[in-house]
Amino acid sequence: MTDEPSQPPPGPLTDFQRARIDYARRDLEYARAEDLAQLPHDGLILLLERLRTRLDDTLSLIEEITGGSRDM
Repeated sequence: MTDEPSQPPPGPLTDFQRARIDYARRDLEYARAEDLAQLPHDGLILLLERLRTRLDDTLSLIEEITGGSRDM
């Protein structure tokens, strides 16, 4: 890590973009709080799919904000 302050996004976020970030944070918080050893297999699959979807959406959001492109 550097001592340089992080750069703010190039423009203000829309309400929809803020909501997408909030949903991702909530899903991550839920996953961290969940006792994964106690979840049934189908619960683990659903949790994993939710996190995969949020990760994909977060990467899309970063692309929107920065104007970058995804290399897959």
